[in-house]
Amino acid sequence: MSYTAYPRILISAYQCRPGIEAVSQIGWQWYSRLSSRLPVILITHVRNREFLLAAGAPLHDSEIIFIDTEWFAKPLYRLALKLFPYSEHATFLLSSLDFYIYDWQAVRQAKLRLKQGENWDIIHAVTPVSPTAATRLHTLKRPLVLGPWNGGLQTLATFPEIMKQDASWVYSIRNLGGMVNFLFGTTRNAAAILTATQATLARIPQQHHQRCHMILENGVDLQLFKPIPWPSPPSSTQPLKIIYVGRFLPFKGLPMLLAAIARLKEKIHIQLTVVGEGPLEAEWKAYAHQLQLDQLITWYGPAKATEVATQIQAAHLLCLPSVRESGGAVLLEAMACARPVLAIDFGGPADVIDDTVGCVVSPIGTEAVIKAFMEKLQDIALYPDAWRKRGEMGRQKAEKLFGWENKIEQAITLYHTLIENK
Repeated sequence: MSYTAYPRILISAYQCRPGIEAVSQIGWQWYSRLSSRLPVILITHVRNREFLLAAGAPLHDSEIIFIDTEWFAKPLYRLALKLFPYSEHATFLLSSLDFYIYDWQAVRQAKLRLKQGENWDIIHAVTPVSPTAATRLHTLKRPLVLGPWNGGLQTLATFPEIMKQDASWVYSIRNLGGMVNFLFGTTRNAAAILTATQATLARIPQQHHQRCHMILENGVDLQLFKPIPWPSPPSSTQPLKIIYVGRFLPFKGLPMLLAAIARLKEKIHIQLTVVGEGPLEAEWKAYAHQLQLDQLITWYGPAKATEVATQIQAAHLLCLPSVRESGGAVLLEAMACARPVLAIDFGGPADVIDDTVGCVVSPIGTEAVIKAFMEKLQDIALYPDAWRKRGEMGRQKAEKLFGWENKIEQAITLYHTLIENK
């Protein structure tokens, strides 16, 4: 096939909303940025409609096809909330079963468009980002790009109390997705599989690895998350400013950071800003009160991306104490703001963080993590200049690897390669 200067792209983004974190933001970034460069048709769920229209979509000369499965999705979601009130991940796994109905309808709509004379050079399924979300879009007989996928993360046995609260036994539902993938032929019929982590790559059968391309599923807006000078070094008069950004869910592990701060509060002047919300808010605030941390913590609440950027810029360090983080977009945001990061050496953080931009601690248990956090926080107070330099290196790494424009450029190059080799 001859070189196509502006390949036509059909994007399927089950989750696609601007202005919020998590996977919906990933869908929005792919759609908004690709549509500014190429002819795009977006297929997405109808629940995203009001948010997309409020943001000015359809953008540029793109078109949007909305798929409605709410007749099935809403009661399923209500059931999931009742069954798993404290586990957002378990709720998501169960409620997302409506994806398969969405995908079936999306394929029907696309085939109808093809019969009417429309055509696309590439089909790209960008969300969900899980390999369990098997799509039938390959039946449209166009080169299919999957991902970036991020999945295959195992459950740590070293945090049993956290994983029990997170209803981790439900994670086995993901295995059903693998069976559906096999039956649908999603992976074996994909032209390219964008793969976010080594854990994800390990779960993809070896015979498909030659079509895998390593691209992190998360990205960062380098114009929004900008570097500003590090705050004055922590001292007896200047507190060590730590920030946590994330949902209040069991696996996020915030109580471990609270415990570390409680043990250090007589040694180091510390302030913690907590950005986020979730079902464990009352429980975590009560625990902080029990540890006598009320004067050291600002509970900021939920925040828009612009507010998150401002809060990160005001801190010395971002800490993400999550014990099961498949991605970790907030780590990229902190790095883009030239702030060092502290996390647990498992999942997404293990693939993103090294000693040049921050530190990861061994995931060998709750008490060990608390002690390791204490050690690293004391190290910042003792050697602030070294940690400031880690933040600066983080910005450099973010510019090189994690900016959204870089990802879009890689994707467009891949599209051209797939079209030429068809």
